[in-house]
Amino acid sequence: MKYDVIFFDMDDTLFDFGKSEKGALQKTFEAFGLPNGLVDYRSSYREISKVLWGELEQGKLSITKLGSERFRRLFEKHGLSMDGAAFNHAYLENLSKEIYLVDGADVLFDSLPEQRSAIITNGFKHVQLPKIENSPLQNTFEAVIISEETGFQKPDYRIFDYAFSKLGLTDKASALMVGDSLTSDMQGGINYGIDTCWFNPDHKENTTGMEPTYEINHLTKLIPIAK
Repeated sequence: MKYDVIFFDMDDTLFDFGKSEKGALQKTFEAFGLPNGLVDYRSSYREISKVLWGELEQGKLSITKLGSERFRRLFEKHGLSMDGAAFNHAYLENLSKEIYLVDGADVLFDSLPEQRSAIITNGFKHVQLPKIENSPLQNTFEAVIISEETGFQKPDYRIFDYAFSKLGLTDKASALMVGDSLTSDMQGGINYGIDTCWFNPDHKENTTGMEPTYEINHLTKLIPIAK
């Protein structure tokens, strides 16, 4: 095998985060008496969330602060008197139960039975672990490294240091990072000196100047790369 270990991002790489987010937001808005909330506020929410996740990647914001702050800003923008922290807690509970695999994920791991694999995710422990444990990918990963637990988030090199230590790795040439985010997954892998594979199913243009080692538009196209 070309790589001893493959590190995978989680959301929008192996799990369809868009579908999970939509379902979780709908249920949470309904529970808080806003049955039309998804239609009325999702666009604003995604704009706010994108800014905050960018700040997280830059080390300007903690994952804990991000959780409640996104809804605080949303409610403030729309003049809603609601508790952002309480809403966030309910949203994350719902999000952990909305589980959808990206097309090809199950086939990929059926085809790589001897490959060591692990997750490196910028996310919340009590959301990410239940998603994995209640999906067809349970018992697939040797380790699940979550930014909330490590205190570091991609692209910070220290989360990769943590992952290498956790798996007992020393040879950077033996590892591959797979993910959909250029600024998080690819930048993190490149900074750390490991090969990278950009998962780009929507054929987005890369305007960052970064050059991932590989680019694929379907997860099954990772199989010949890994082997």
